[in-house]
Amino acid sequence: MTEPSPLQDEIKRLIKSAGPMPVWRYMQLCLTHPLYGYYISRDPLGREGDFTTAPEVSQMFGELLGLWAASVWRAIDSPPVLHLIELGPGRGTMMADALRALRVLPPLYQALQVHLVEINPVLREKQKAMLSNARSITWHDSLDTVPVGPSVILANEYFDVLPIHQVVKRESGWHERTVEITADDQLMFGASVEPLPRFEVLLPPLVRAAPNGAVFEWRPDTEMMKIASRVRDHGGAALIIDYGHLRSDAGDTLQAIARHSFADPLKDPGQADVTAHVDFQALGRAAEDVGARVHGPVSQGEFLKRLGIETRAVTLMAKATPEISEDVSGALKRLTDSGRGGMGSMFKVIGISDPAIPTLVALSDDTGIEANPS
Repeated sequence: MTEPSPLQDEIKRLIKSAGPMPVWRYMQLCLTHPLYGYYISRDPLGREGDFTTAPEVSQMFGELLGLWAASVWRAIDSPPVLHLIELGPGRGTMMADALRALRVLPPLYQALQVHLVEINPVLREKQKAMLSNARSITWHDSLDTVPVGPSVILANEYFDVLPIHQVVKRESGWHERTVEITADDQLMFGASVEPLPRFEVLLPPLVRAAPNGAVFEWRPDTEMMKIASRVRDHGGAALIIDYGHLRSDAGDTLQAIARHSFADPLKDPGQADVTAHVDFQALGRAAEDVGARVHGPVSQGEFLKRLGIETRAVTLMAKATPEISEDVSGALKRLTDSGRGGMGSMFKVIGISDPAIPTLVALSDDTGIEANPS
């Protein structure tokens, strides 16, 4: 029998003293508890970790995002300073690949001020090692401390770990979903006794007719509005890439990942990555509510193809050994395919910009970008 995680004991203590815990608070503790939170003290990425993100699959991903950032810089008349901001930058792989691609554009490369928003001290050290040769990099605990000015904000698999609220439909109305303790001292899902008053008037149209037992989840708009307000007021654009759904609808997507496999989100809190799908319609609505322009969303596969990933793969394979060529081909398939193991359709891409930018590359009907790293 395995020992309970230290955070599990802490969560049980909190529930026993204060009553059932809302799902959002449970998820927040699992990920960011100051001592035992999953994202506070470990490197969760790669084969030895719990999951792999697109930048770790292939250099092509970061390179193309770097050149996408260049297209935004041109669209805002090439300002002398551009804040290139990444939210949740992992090991720094994506930013390293993006900056390498941007070296082909010296005026832009000289204009860059790079900002990484990262709370994990272990990952910060890995980012510093990965980006040791890069210029002008500053680390931040939140977007709030990044200087204002024309910006390109990149957020890959960032929103899926922001805590969600969940409600469950009963005959009496919608009740907040909670985490409780069973008679034999195990964690379980429950629901508040009283329904949320008049909650149904706040629901998206597709959710109002959901059957009893249905779960609806949402994230507060705060983070999206913060990003959208920045690009609205100071110029530039944000690119958000994550797994999720295009329309706001009912469904329970809370999940845990450990060692590249699904796990019970209530077992061993703090020892697994707890996430939930991203509602892209809600993201777009929040951005529009503060006056920013929304572009997309489109699938990750379509986005990368429009950026020219297939051409980039051919270029890399032409210079590579057969073994490396096979790796490049496999990475292309994983990033763009919609089948089993592919990220192409599960992941979506949405752009948020200053209203003065009418289109963003690869998020409208254009064909892609001009530059291509050597």
